[in-house]
Amino acid sequence: MELKKSEKADLERSRGIFLQIGLVVVLSFMLIAFEWTSKPSKESTDKLVADASFEVEEMQITRREEPKPEPIQQQQVAEILNIVQDDANIDDDFDFDVEANAETEFKFTGFADEKEEFAEEEVFYVVEDMPTFNGGDPAVEFRKYIAQNLSYPTIAAENGISGRVIVQFAINSKGKLVDPVVVVPVDPALDKEAIRVVLASPPWTPGKQRGKPVKVLYTFPINFVLQ
Repeated sequence: MELKKSEKADLERSRGIFLQIGLVVVLSFMLIAFEWTSKPSKESTDKLVADASFEVEEMQITRREEPKPEPIQQQQVAEILNIVQDDANIDDDFDFDVEANAETEFKFTGFADEKEEFAEEEVFYVVEDMPTFNGGDPAVEFRKYIAQNLSYPTIAAENGISGRVIVQFAINSKGKLVDPVVVVPVDPALDKEAIRVVLASPPWTPGKQRGKPVKVLYTFPINFVLQ
C-alpha cells in the first residue's frame, strides 16, 4: 500500500520562513542587549562623593614692615657777611681798564712761568753716560750715603730680623730719584726703612744718551745687619 503525505503536513516547505524569523528575533535581542544601559544607584554616587577628599593649603600673607625713613636733619648754614664802611679803602692790585679792547694785555702774577711736562719719559737701563752720585760711582758713593743715613727699625732689631732688601728706582732727566719700589722684600719694617732712605737721596747727575739727559733705571741692594 503506498503512503501519501499531505501537502499541509509537509514541514519542509516552510523551513526557510522559520529560519528567517528566527534570525530576525536573535538579531533583535542582540541589539536590545547592546543598547541597554544601567544607571548607577544614588547610594553608590553619594559614596563616591563622600570618599573624595581635597586638601586645601592655607597660605598666610605676611606684610613686610618697611623701615621708616630717617628724618633728614637740615643743617643751618650761617652766612657771614663782612660789612665795611663806604669810605673804607680796599687794596686791589688788579688794574682793570673798563675801556679794554682786543689789543689790551693784562699781566697776571702768581702763576708758574714754566709749563709742567706731563709726557712720560722713556726709561733706559744702560746709557752712554750712566748717572753719578756725589760726582762718583753710585756703587761706592750711594752706598756710603745709605750707610750714613740708614736707621735700623726698633721692632726688627728686637725680633732679630735682618736681611737684604733690594730696591728698584729711577733717576730722571733732572737728576731726581723717583719711583722707588721693593722688588725683593724681607720684613715690612725693613722694607719701609729702605724706601725712606732712598727717597731722601740728594740729587744725582742724570745719565745721558747721545748727549741728552734721560731717565735711567737702577736696582740697588740695602743690607740690614744686626751688630
